[in-house]
Order: sequence, then C-alpha cells, then structure tokens
Amino acid sequence: MAFGLFFCALGIVVKIKANIGYAPWDVFNVGLSKTFGFSIGFSNTLVGIVIVIIVLFFRERIGFGTVSNMLFIGIIIDIILHANIIKTPNNPIFNYLMLIIGLFITSIGTYLYISSAFGAGPRDSLMVILTKKTKIPVGVCRSIIELIVTIVGGLLGGMVGIGTIISVVGLGFCIQVTFKIFRFDVKSIKHESFYDTLRDKRK
Repeated sequence: MAFGLFFCALGIVVKIKANIGYAPWDVFNVGLSKTFGFSIGFSNTLVGIVIVIIVLFFRERIGFGTVSNMLFIGIIIDIILHANIIKTPNNPIFNYLMLIIGLFITSIGTYLYISSAFGAGPRDSLMVILTKKTKIPVGVCRSIIELIVTIVGGLLGGMVGIGTIISVVGLGFCIQVTFKIFRFDVKSIKHESFYDTLRDKRK
C-alpha cells in the first residue's frame, strides 16, 4: 500500500510537471492552491478529508487505505515538489512523453494500492456513492465528477489543456495495460474496512 501511495503521488507530480494540461483532480487541486495559497499537496489532502466526511455521512465503508490515501499522498506530493528534482521539459515531444510516463506511474501506483486491499480511495468511494444514489452507470458517474472538478478547477486557475484530455482518455488504458502486465484481476480483491483490519490484528 505504501509503495502504491508513493507511486500515485509521484505520478501526479510528473503529470503536473509535463505542463500541457493537468488531469481533472489535479486541475482542481492546483486551482485551490492558487486561489487560497495552499500547497498542492495540502489541497489534495483537504479535498480528500471533505470526501471522506461525505462518504461517512452516506455510511459507506472506509478502510485503513482510504485514510492513508487521504493523508499521505498530499504529503508525498509536497515533498517531491519541494525537492524540485522533476523539471518541466523545454521540448514539446518530451512534455507529451512525460505526461504518458506519469499516467503509467499512476497506473502502477493504482495497481499496488488496490492489491493491498485496505480500502478504496476517497475519490473512488465518492464515485461509488453517486452510482448507488443515482443508479447512473459507474463510468458516467466518474465522467460527471471529473467534468465538474475540471470546470471548477479551471475557473480557479488550474491548467486545462490537451494534457487534460489525454489524461481522461489515457489513464483507463494505462491502468488496463498495467493490470494485464501484472496479471491482476481487480474483481478478485475484497477490500478490508477498519473493523476487518482491527479484527484480523486481534486474532
């Protein structure tokens, strides 16, 4: 799980540094950062906290991984950005290549995180709630959420561009390829809630 969170955070930074348009949630986080003066990592954490509160209000199960996702990805993002070891390329070809690499890094992080089975991430849980309450297909719910955060984030100053479109279309493909390489069947995973984890530890 820890490696998964690290790769998710690293993927976010790489995609931001590609500088050709951020992924939807990154548009929103950067927009909050520019508007309120927060760090990008803190904005990510703050959004995660709000979403977890919503998830709890609707009585969805959360796990150790859900809270770890909420807290640590933002911290890791800020550490990597502060270290300033990832630079924005000057060549447009490398900008696009960097974005694609960022998508695959995120996909590896997603694989590691999900396979730990410690609970879905806050944003995934929000998608599940919307699907349950509206009866709208999960893919449509995800698109609605990403469209809303992209519009709001763009209005707040987050970068919306060709990279945003590539991220929306390409992330699913990259995840599919990654899962195939690792022969990972997401349907085989049953996530643990906090109660499940504590019960197992007591045993």
